[in-house]
Amino acid sequence: MASIEQIGKKKACVIGGTGFVASLLIKQLLEKGYAVNTTVRDPDNLKKTSHLVALQSLGELNIFKAELTVEEDFDAPIVGCELVFQLATPVNFASQDPENDMIKPAIKGVLNVLKACAKAKEVKRVILTSSAAAVTVNELKETGLVMDESKWSDVKFLSTAKPPTWGYPSSKTLAEKAAWKFAEENDIDLITVIPTLTIGPSLTLDIPASVGLAMSLITGDEFLIDSLKGLQFLSGSISITHVEDICRAHIFVAEKESASGRYICCAHNTSVPELAKFLSKRYLQYKIPTEFDDCPAKAKLIISSEKLIKEGFSFNYGIDETLDQTVEYLKTKGVLNK
Repeated sequence: MASIEQIGKKKACVIGGTGFVASLLIKQLLEKGYAVNTTVRDPDNLKKTSHLVALQSLGELNIFKAELTVEEDFDAPIVGCELVFQLATPVNFASQDPENDMIKPAIKGVLNVLKACAKAKEVKRVILTSSAAAVTVNELKETGLVMDESKWSDVKFLSTAKPPTWGYPSSKTLAEKAAWKFAEENDIDLITVIPTLTIGPSLTLDIPASVGLAMSLITGDEFLIDSLKGLQFLSGSISITHVEDICRAHIFVAEKESASGRYICCAHNTSVPELAKFLSKRYLQYKIPTEFDDCPAKAKLIISSEKLIKEGFSFNYGIDETLDQTVEYLKTKGVLNK
């Protein structure tokens, strides 16, 4: 029997639909019986949108052209939607000018979406995808820290010390803070989901950057292995979650009336050396480095999903299954030998 929600054909809008998490979120929403509007930068670029066009066979999916920095682009896709999921964010790790390439556009983009939500009378709740990068990055030297939703990354430290890729955690932190301020001032029911490093099979044509980074120990990409070590130094841990669980968490907090505030979505905390040992035992066919003199053996912190779990959410994927599925996905992409 169809649920009451399905009979009413609830409508959701997903901002930035071409991405790894966003496209799977659209699939899950369609499978739950939602009608979905989504925004993309260039609807005619089939390399970026063919996986979305394919999802139209699952239900009502309308694709709109929208640019994050153009305020009026979001009016049409958001009208008539009860839920709005904002996942779009500018990412450019190689940028020489993070302030103008990432930070300002991230803040402007979030505010443009929220302004359209404030105008549209039907919007009941907005779910913003933040990042663990907005929680864990600081210069604290202690270990054994537990990071929860009360913690924020230290933007002052980031903009002063300027560690590699400092623009990304700064942009995620400042954009989320700007969103909370606007939501409070304009009486918008906002929830933020804070995912960690995301892996698992992707619907997109390209392999997502997070998958390449997390699986670099298996693929042997030296540049990405160094980046993974850099991530541990910067954020204090390597924390991994299956993309399907991250999408399920978005829908869970969107639909649960009692949900409020920020929600960390993290299934597994580890370090580069621990992950390497685990992978080398599990996948004997690959040459995985296990000696790391230049990287702390243990993570200095854990990122806690206790709040999300207390709300009633449970993770479907443990670390074994998450990694197995990602390895199989990389085989189908021709990156790993079958």
